[in-house]
Amino acid sequence: MSVLGQFRDLDRPDDFVWLRGFSDMDSRRHSLASFYDGPLWAAHRDEANATMERFDDVLLLHPVGEDTGFALAGVKRPFASGQAEIGTVFALYTFPLVPERADDFPAYFSHVILPVLVEAGAPAGARLETEQSKNTFPRLPVRDKERVFVWIGRFDSRAEHHRFARRLHSAPGWQDAMANAFESFTNAPVSLCRLAPTARSLLH
Repeated sequence: MSVLGQFRDLDRPDDFVWLRGFSDMDSRRHSLASFYDGPLWAAHRDEANATMERFDDVLLLHPVGEDTGFALAGVKRPFASGQAEIGTVFALYTFPLVPERADDFPAYFSHVILPVLVEAGAPAGARLETEQSKNTFPRLPVRDKERVFVWIGRFDSRAEHHRFARRLHSAPGWQDAMANAFESFTNAPVSLCRLAPTARSLLH
């Protein structure tokens, strides 16, 4: 498996967020079984599990198309020794979708919402949507009763994201879209997680 990112949630100090990547659902099953049935987890699982109240807030996602995932070419994982706090912020916006309209939302996002985000100062970011395949490793539960679209933008600092958020929330295009449930594509409010990479996160 690819451990893409580990993050602290800036607004929920007891939450830890991480992203794991797999080439397909079958390799996900093999990789997770190898790890959770292996000697490393057996040696540390009691200590690790004691830190967690719940671990079922999990989404299975995939990029919505070409060039919508994470640009990792040439990116190297930082060394922990002497690493100062990483100041970047990954802003994760989750759009809860009406299931019957979920397949059409990526195009709507690209044509209507993404230009508003970019105008407010955001990068193009990563765009992910629900992977609808059956959970191939049921020992780890996932949120499989919903359809979502996730946009993740990287900002060099908390101040930069704050400036972006201020511009975004004053943008008529964003406010109008939110007021109309993004033209009835969404069935709940859009949620935001502000994530700070840990010292050894590949995404940083």
